[in-house]
Amino acid sequence: MLDLVAVREGGSVRDALAIALTTARHAEALGFTRYWLAEHHNMEGIASSATAVLVGHIAAGTEHMRVGSGGVMLPNHAPLVVAEAFGTLAELFPGRIDLGLGRAPGTDPLTMRALRRDRQETEQDFPRDVAELQRLLAPAQPGQRLIATPGAGTEVPIWLLGSSLFSAQLAAERGLPYAFASHFAPRLLLQAIGLYRELFKPSAEWSKPYVVIGVPLIAAPTDEEAQFLASSTFERVLGILKGERRKLAAPVHGLAERLSPQERAAIQDFLAAAVIGGPNTVHKGLAALLQATQADELMLVCDIYDPALRLRSLDIAAAAHAQLQAKDTHTLS
Repeated sequence: MLDLVAVREGGSVRDALAIALTTARHAEALGFTRYWLAEHHNMEGIASSATAVLVGHIAAGTEHMRVGSGGVMLPNHAPLVVAEAFGTLAELFPGRIDLGLGRAPGTDPLTMRALRRDRQETEQDFPRDVAELQRLLAPAQPGQRLIATPGAGTEVPIWLLGSSLFSAQLAAERGLPYAFASHFAPRLLLQAIGLYRELFKPSAEWSKPYVVIGVPLIAAPTDEEAQFLASSTFERVLGILKGERRKLAAPVHGLAERLSPQERAAIQDFLAAAVIGGPNTVHKGLAALLQATQADELMLVCDIYDPALRLRSLDIAAAAHAQLQAKDTHTLS
C-alpha cells in the first residue's frame, strides 16, 4: 500500500497519523507485502512530509511487513542525509526497510526553493545522487573517506519511482526495481515498463526486472457505494488539477452530474488505472491490470474518507487478490 496520510475535513494531522498506523496494522494482518509513505510538502491535506520519521513510526507499530518511502524526493535532500536516516531505520528494523526514490520536487515551486535553497537541479544530478546513495549504503571500502554512520553496510534496497521514461531507463541501467506512478499519471505506464524490461541489466541484487504499479482502489459491497465513496477522490483529483490542494472531503451524492464534460474527462484520465467497485468489479479490474502489465506487485492507494470503510476496502481487495494469487505469483503491496 502507498499512503499519502490524508488529512480529512474536520480532522487533524494527529488524526491522520493515527489512521495511517491503524491502516498499516490492518494491511499487515491481511498479508500485504509492504507499506510505503510518500513525500509531499506544503499541502494542507497531506501529512507525510517527514517521510523517514513516518517510516519509523509505521515500522515500530507493525511486526514484519516491509515499510519504506514511495518515495523520498531525492533532489530535496543530500544523499548522505538520506543514507544516514534510512541506515538508522535499517538498524532499528533489520530486513524491513525500503528506500524508494523519486526525482520530482513533490511540491510547488515556492516550497521547492525553500527546500533546496539556491541549488539548481540538472538532469545529471539524479543519476549521480542515486549512485552516491548506493555507495553510502554499501559496505565501506578501504580508504573510503565519506562513510554514512549508520548506513554503510546496511544495503537498504533502493527502488526508483517514476511517471515518465527517465527513471525507467535509469532503473534498467542500474539493475534496480522500478515502481511506476500509475495511481496519478498512468498515460505512459505500458511504454515505461516495457522500456524498463527491454533495457534491464542484471545487478548483484536483482537478476531480472521487477515492476510495481500504483493502483487507486475504492472497493465496497456494491458498485454504487464504491462510486459514492470515490467522490472524495474525484474531488481531490479535481483540486490537484486546479492547483487547489485541500483536505480529503467527505463523499457526496451526484458529484459526477455536477461536473463539466471536461472535468469528468480530466478525472478519468488521471484515474485511468483506478479500480472502483464491488467485489466482482474489483476482481476483474485487478486481473485486467495484471494481464496488461504483468506487474510483480500492485501498490494500492486507497483514500476513503471514513477510516473504517477504508479498511473494509482493503479487505475486499485482499479477497480478490487471494483469488488471483491462486492462479499466479503476483503480490499485493
